[in-house]
Amino acid sequence: MVGVKQSDCVGCGAPVGFIDRQYCCRCTARQKEAAARTACPRCGRQRVLQENTGRCITCSRVCTACGHPVRDKTATLCRDCSRTAERDAAKAPCPRCHRPSYLREDTGRCGHCSRPRQTTQPPRPCRECGRVRRHAGLGLCSACWQRHPDRPFVRAENLIAELAEPPDWLRDFAADLAAKYCVSRACTMITSLGRLLLDEHPNHPQALLERSRRSGRSMGSLARALETFFTGHGMAVATDQAERLAAGRRQRRINAVPETLRPAVDAFADFMMRSRERARRAGTRPRSDATVEAALAIMRDLARFLAGERGKQDWALSDVHDVEAFLTGSPKARKRRLVVLGQFFRFARSRKIVLVDPTRGLSSRGPSGFTGATLTLDQQRVLFRRWTTDPAVHPHEALLGMLALLHGASSREVKMLQSDHLDPRARTARLGDRPHPVPLDPASWAVLERCLAHREAQRTDNPHVMVTRQTKSGRRPASTAYVSHVLDACGFPPRMIRCTRLLDLVNTMDPKLVAAAFGMDPEATMIYLADRVDPGRLPGPEPR
Repeated sequence: MVGVKQSDCVGCGAPVGFIDRQYCCRCTARQKEAAARTACPRCGRQRVLQENTGRCITCSRVCTACGHPVRDKTATLCRDCSRTAERDAAKAPCPRCHRPSYLREDTGRCGHCSRPRQTTQPPRPCRECGRVRRHAGLGLCSACWQRHPDRPFVRAENLIAELAEPPDWLRDFAADLAAKYCVSRACTMITSLGRLLLDEHPNHPQALLERSRRSGRSMGSLARALETFFTGHGMAVATDQAERLAAGRRQRRINAVPETLRPAVDAFADFMMRSRERARRAGTRPRSDATVEAALAIMRDLARFLAGERGKQDWALSDVHDVEAFLTGSPKARKRRLVVLGQFFRFARSRKIVLVDPTRGLSSRGPSGFTGATLTLDQQRVLFRRWTTDPAVHPHEALLGMLALLHGASSREVKMLQSDHLDPRARTARLGDRPHPVPLDPASWAVLERCLAHREAQRTDNPHVMVTRQTKSGRRPASTAYVSHVLDACGFPPRMIRCTRLLDLVNTMDPKLVAAAFGMDPEATMIYLADRVDPGRLPGPEPR
């Protein structure tokens, strides 16, 4: 029975045979089907999702091995997994190594087991140690070959054969490394040098030295060895490693200043560096790196004091009370601190950073005489016995201690002492800027010979008497930090021992003679007479 047309379909215009309906049967069925569809979470299309997977029927078919989608309705593996499964099915366990592989028809084994083995030489006695081992080269076992002294030269010859234009100095440099370093270290450095010589950059000495430097606080052992060799043979100039390290130390002190007070300290550091360059051009005495770093350290401490304890974040807010409170915290360093603070605030006033110099009315006057600590006679005897009779004491400690105790030598004079400054016949030594050679007593000369024997055992070309592990491969003296801690084992600093000797000499001899013998200014020795009265000038006992 055909229905009667009631109205037209809103969607397609076809007749609708039901009352109160706006869509025909086809549009109604299409809407129901669209309502049952949802966006698939994998492909994003509008599909009827499967209840077990939550995806459409196409995306629900996945590979059982890897999980990738499979288009074929009857397949359980994707294309890649099917090929892998086919290849695995063609494999069989090898009867020798028992690993699944493709077996060859002629041998019945895998390819690895089918290849003929390389015949190895049978173990033989090593001509160095006599043990039965396989030889690594020159009839030596691996252990003996690793420490054979000819290895650096063999490595250098192999490198020369690899290079199209080998440098003329390569053999001499290999000999220099073999004389200063152990065998393995020398070979490693020659290998690193080979990588630099084989690249596309120029290989003249100066460019090679710059490329060998490492980034950071240490330039690397290869760069130090190249610098020593090139500068010693006049083929290159020294690097700016010392200036780079000094710049890093200055920057670390500046970065430690609170952020609000840092720009002024940074400008003060630039001012000191420019002043140093002007002093160098003028031929006057420029500031050393240690002086500039000490000044920046003082400004860092003052900035922390103002920001932390005084609550001031601007240099213009500092006054004389703040400076006085800062100086009171370290009475012994008052004079040095006040000098630096005066320089800074005069610079800040010229740059309009502050309006008033808070250090202008302060004074750094203190006791003009010697106020340091000295050793008693018993302590000196104990140290003398320690450095002359105890074989466990390090030679560097004994040398620095004896020269300071008996000859008033400073740490700088000892660390700068070189082997050509010694006269074995006269048993004298040239110390620092002293105008005459210093005669050495038998005890001091015995300690010096012990230190020379320690230097000879290190196989170094360093001309200095005090050679450390860090300086034996170059020609630099021992570092200040090393020398300052040499006497830590005895419990007394070098300055205290030296001042004890100077105090005794000045009070028993003419201060001018002591100044002339030590190469000092006459005023430098007068501080040791500040609290002493000549017994000859005292009035005698009154007659009864």
